[in-house]
Amino acid sequence: MNYFDIVLIFFLSAFSGYQDTDFPENDSIKDGKIMKFNKLTPEEERIIVYKGTERPFTGKYNDFFEEGTYNCKRCGAALYKSDAKFDGHCGWPSFDDEIEGAVKRIPDADGRRIEIVCAHCGAHLGHVFLGEGFTDKNTRHCVNSVSLSFTPKKSITEQNKSKK
Repeated sequence: MNYFDIVLIFFLSAFSGYQDTDFPENDSIKDGKIMKFNKLTPEEERIIVYKGTERPFTGKYNDFFEEGTYNCKRCGAALYKSDAKFDGHCGWPSFDDEIEGAVKRIPDADGRRIEIVCAHCGAHLGHVFLGEGFTDKNTRHCVNSVSLSFTPKKSITEQNKSKK
């Protein structure tokens, strides 16, 4: 969607009875394009949109160590590979590295921590901690399971074969 499309939508909405329901609440416009987001449950929305935190040791991926890729629950962007996951003994999935360019670090509102968000859609993932010594990379991305979906390696391999 380009600039002129956005202007056209604005005028249509202002002058022709355009309904808000034509653009679902979970979608947004980024760089002039409509981004489609996955539908979220109220609990997922509390954490992903409103920057909440799931209770420790309750998340689906806390003790989960299959091979594959962890994706953003909101937009589906690939965030972490399974070989970066480790047991941080903190109650949330821990990763010592993200897929390049997939995660953005921003100062948290409390001024003490660094929040991590999906670089593609801005979904809240959790926080990053440095200098703890858990891995050689000395980094721990502490991520809410609710913010993630998982694609098994087997499924990724099958998708690549079907593209050929």
